Amino acid sequence: MKRFVYADNAATTPVSREVIDAMTPVFESQWGNPSSLHSKGREAKKLLDDARERIAKVFSCNVQEIYFTSCGSESDNWAIKGAVSRLSKKGRNHIVTSAVEHPAVLNTCRELEKQGYPVTYVGVDSDGVVKMDELEAAITDKTAVVAVMFANNEVGTIQPIEEIGRLAHAKGALMFTDAVQAIGNIDIDLSKLPVDMLALSGHKIHAPKGIGMLYVKKGVVIDSLINGGGQEKRKRAGTENLPYIVGLAKALEVAKEKLPELERVEKMRDRLIEALLRVPYSKLNGHRTKRLPGNVNVGFEFIEGESMLLWLDIAGICASTGSACSSASLEASHVLLAMGVPHEKAHGSVRLSISHETTEEDIDYIIETLPPIIEKLRNMSPLWEDVVKANKV
Repeated sequence: MKRFVYADNAATTPVSREVIDAMTPVFESQWGNPSSLHSKGREAKKLLDDARERIAKVFSCNVQEIYFTSCGSESDNWAIKGAVSRLSKKGRNHIVTSAVEHPAVLNTCRELEKQGYPVTYVGVDSDGVVKMDELEAAITDKTAVVAVMFANNEVGTIQPIEEIGRLAHAKGALMFTDAVQAIGNIDIDLSKLPVDMLALSGHKIHAPKGIGMLYVKKGVVIDSLINGGGQEKRKRAGTENLPYIVGLAKALEVAKEKLPELERVEKMRDRLIEALLRVPYSKLNGHRTKRLPGNVNVGFEFIEGESMLLWLDIAGICASTGSACSSASLEASHVLLAMGVPHEKAHGSVRLSISHETTEEDIDYIIETLPPIIEKLRNMSPLWEDVVKANKV
């Protein structure tokens, strides 16, 4: 029997009931502008301050270190552009990043390269882990910022952020991490983590699209990306999106409360990986253990990932081939290519990202549905026909 299974949580998540309930009063009656001096404005300002305090408690950081943005991409842009703009005045204009970053980081760096800022793109190993010797060699006394994502959005590999942060600081560079995929999957304590800036996005953790956050460590000064009024301590202009900020605070609190449930998610992930790897000519993409709890990325030879997605969708299963931000491109995943996956094999990968809302029955359905789809697609492939003939000889 056909059922609906949502296995694309790395792309976005549904807004939770807890978040909707937290946001509704703000829409209905607490809609004042936090910058207004009258009672309605003071009421809104109190909500804004309260949300900031609650988020600071989640991350064990200072309320003054939290800046609200519109999304993860804005936070990425602001962190990197703001850092090099400020530090280039002190002779530091170099950026170090990895070859497997999200497009919001990679394209920001490429744009800065056009403006004359030198960028070093550090490679990764076959599991998608940054090559630490290469990274260390890349950081110089001219490096302004080291930008390495906390966990990869496509293959789920978790990077050694603590070690990378220490290397950056040893050379006097700032450490920035895009933690969009890590939030809600890893317990992050910013009082201990050696990072100067951290970006996150609400819609990955059951808050709405259109709200993000940038953590900037006390004492770190970066130039503004958006100029205008005096909001966000005069660092990010624009009237605050109060309902969504309240929703983000609630989503982060709920995500932290549900961290113990990730053990169950990991078990479902591993069961799904083991089942899919029983398919001939299949390969797990990303690190086997140092990966996000809900990430399953498997490559199947002799088929196209887009065809696989269409058949999965017909069967009621939502999945992806990689980053939703680059899904309009027919190019092979830059992440898989950087990991050394051949171009023709990179096209046959599928990403299934599950969550605490996923059930064992959902996993059963994916396991019984996906292998027959692969078989069907391979039977239509001339390349597969050659494999079958070769094995019969």
